[in-house]
Amino acid sequence: MTGLVVIGASYAGIQSALAAREAGYADDITVVCDETWLPYQRPPLSKDFLLGVTTEDHLVLRNEAFFKKERIDLVLGHRATEIDPAAKRIRLDDGATLDFDKLVLATGSRARRIAVPGADLDGVCYLRSVADALDLKARLARASEVVIVGGGFIGLEVASSAAKLGKKVAVVESVMRLLERAVCPLVSGFLHTTHLKAGVDVRMGESVVAMEGNNGRVAAVTLASGTKLPADLVLVGIGGIANDDLARAAGLKCTNGVVVDEYGRTEHPDIYAAGDCANHYNRFADGWIRLESVQNAQDQAKAAGFAIAGRHGPYDTVPWFWSDQYDAKLQIVGLSARHDRMVVRGTEDEGRFSVFMYRGENLIAADSINRPGDQLACRRLITAGVSPTPEEAADPSFDLKSLVKTIGKASTPRGNS
Repeated sequence: MTGLVVIGASYAGIQSALAAREAGYADDITVVCDETWLPYQRPPLSKDFLLGVTTEDHLVLRNEAFFKKERIDLVLGHRATEIDPAAKRIRLDDGATLDFDKLVLATGSRARRIAVPGADLDGVCYLRSVADALDLKARLARASEVVIVGGGFIGLEVASSAAKLGKKVAVVESVMRLLERAVCPLVSGFLHTTHLKAGVDVRMGESVVAMEGNNGRVAAVTLASGTKLPADLVLVGIGGIANDDLARAAGLKCTNGVVVDEYGRTEHPDIYAAGDCANHYNRFADGWIRLESVQNAQDQAKAAGFAIAGRHGPYDTVPWFWSDQYDAKLQIVGLSARHDRMVVRGTEDEGRFSVFMYRGENLIAADSINRPGDQLACRRLITAGVSPTPEEAADPSFDLKSLVKTIGKASTPRGNS
């Protein structure tokens, strides 16, 4: 008997299956995953899990009883190796085949590898899965000097965790500010200072040219400037690559991920994709984009699951992201790439502030440090195309929620979408 097959068991895979069930999909649902673990949360891997605050058991998204109740069959420890769109069949690594009526590709992304001499030395690590996290946690316990290659979310979160564990930590970033593509300069500067205060050696505008070893284990990282950083553990966090190989081999259109519409549909009418592996048109980006975030994975997968069940609700959610580093909770809403003005609400000295970014008169994004209320309001406002004036946004006494309450009222003359 055929039904819905989902390849991938992280947020997008599980959400697409659950959304289809919620929307009335009655046929069989099978989720295929190349890991042996029950579906689990990934954000804690670089933070609470490394610190021992969260255990493997607490990472699990749903237990076996839940999936049995929802009539979702988990095929764990097996990798899909081929998709035959014409026959509507997938092949697994053990030679078994699964037929499908509908297929969701939720294959996620993989860590980008660093290509320098010595990159294959023992002690050069990446963080993408719970297996990676278990290995990294054990190595951190034994390590003294840790070098983080990459000043993105993963790198900075692991740097924070390692510093909290009392390790000597250095972060190497090739561009001139942290999280350059994700946050505004003011927030980059605040995080830079925060890491420096925690004792982290932050090297900006530096690139790694080699890893040096001792008896097969990493011992140092060599920079383009000639500097050698001692290291008995290296964590590489230089971005992700969409796992779209299966889709490409099957003849599906792929451009930096599997190309999908607002319902998660590919060019094949019965094949969908969602999450880190999917490239979609996003009105908030005013263009095509591939997003790596829990929010995108869940909301895009929900649209796909609903569409599979015949209940169409397009994916049209404003992107949002978060990161925890030391006592700083960074939250981001919107996409700020083309802003032309920004104003600040709160102060850096307080460690509680938001940066509101505008294109013309329209609020398009906000970065916040420890101001969750601003983020909640801005999600609603940006989605609706309602903007506070820059003066209102910069005034902490102005109640952003008063604008939220006006959403949907025809009398509100604010903002242009």
